[in-house]
Amino acid sequence: MDRTLREKWIYFHLRPALYCISALLVVYLLSREIHNDIFDLDPRFPPHYRDIVEAQTRLPQHNRSLPYPEGETGRYVKFTSRSSRLLGWNNVFTEILLHTHLAYSSKRAYVFEDYKWAPSHYPWRERNFIAPHTPIPALISGPSSGGPWLPGDPSPRSVHELYFKQVCSQQRIKQIWTHEVKDKYGIRKEKTAKEVFSIWTRILRDDESPCIEVVSPLLEEDPWGEVFDMWLLSTDRILDFWEEFRDSLVSKLLAPSETVLRALDRNARRLFFADAHSSNATSNTSRTVSPQIDPFRKVLAVHIRRGDYVWHCRHLSGWNYTFYLWNQLPWLPDRFSLPTKEEGEEGTRRFIKRCLPDVDAIVAKIECAREDWERETFGNATNRTPHYLTTLYILTNAKREWLASLSDRLRSLDSWSHVWSSADVEFANARERDVGMVIDMEIARRAAVFVGNGWSSFTSNILHQRLVDKKAAISNRFF
Repeated sequence: MDRTLREKWIYFHLRPALYCISALLVVYLLSREIHNDIFDLDPRFPPHYRDIVEAQTRLPQHNRSLPYPEGETGRYVKFTSRSSRLLGWNNVFTEILLHTHLAYSSKRAYVFEDYKWAPSHYPWRERNFIAPHTPIPALISGPSSGGPWLPGDPSPRSVHELYFKQVCSQQRIKQIWTHEVKDKYGIRKEKTAKEVFSIWTRILRDDESPCIEVVSPLLEEDPWGEVFDMWLLSTDRILDFWEEFRDSLVSKLLAPSETVLRALDRNARRLFFADAHSSNATSNTSRTVSPQIDPFRKVLAVHIRRGDYVWHCRHLSGWNYTFYLWNQLPWLPDRFSLPTKEEGEEGTRRFIKRCLPDVDAIVAKIECAREDWERETFGNATNRTPHYLTTLYILTNAKREWLASLSDRLRSLDSWSHVWSSADVEFANARERDVGMVIDMEIARRAAVFVGNGWSSFTSNILHQRLVDKKAAISNRFF
């Protein structure tokens, strides 16, 4: 075969193979960055989070050769006392933050684990998923999800439970039972949160065991087995702990995840930016983002709980529960006094009216909250025209028909240029759909005014972050 024929043979026979190899190489290189997003693009199916799981595995503190108080000789605490209960995200979120602060105060690394969904709360039906769970770094960032403390802080960083299992063999783990601690120190219903926290800090700090697992008995044996249980979080015994928790690094370094921030930025441009960029509700402006403009500065966010609250509010009324957690802070507006026995059925109606307000009460509270905030912010002038707050955002699990009726009622007032809701948030992929409740939370956190439900853990977590951000008391309201 002469040279010309040989070159032609190589050209025609090897070129497809070379193209194929090149294409595979490109796909491989790109897949190292984007293959996880490819699998997570379709919102009809739950995400896999392969890159987040991989990054979680590679956290710098996941290194057994690190010096004390990390590594092989480090000090760790895992709170299994809550993981057996498939609670909603906001109940779990509250515990995650409190547990992280307790671990930090005890000079131990907090052990975090994936959020395990209750099937009834998961965005996908059971036939579409294998195991309903979400990595914590997909939901939040900061020390609770393995992020760093401040520079120079020698405290051990949080680690994932898989690393905990590697560095702490079963033989090295000491179990501490919550019911035994509560009974020994009388902290079920008697002591304040600061006293409860101090007792647990001393126990975890003074114990020489490198690996501790805080566990609770079966629900049948103790229905309130959490370290910080409902009898503490739903009474005013929690309030003496507020300032310490507000000023803690756990609170100050808490931030949304990158997934949440991307969705927030895109939806803020679409839903809120036009009003934020204008001096009144009718101005036409470019949607080019300016770093000087806060897209949430003219937003009033309102949390309207429906669904299970139709039953839940009657249940809470039967137990005569007061507001939940930080919603109880006495210097906030719209305080609630529990009904007395003498009030009878009238007291129950008053309770339900606050817990499950009807459309008239919702509209009245929204208008009142806006007027009060504008009066305090801009002076004593009343009947401000046009209103400064012109965009309303409704965080809700209500059915579309009920929500549409409420939205139409609010639009008929002609004082809101836009009325949006959770249903208007667009999810670019499955990951954003998975963390939709945190996107909602972040919108409410940043809004100029927030109106929430006093019995809701969702409202309390939003309030916590707003107060850490130094939002004025008048900007935080309750039905």
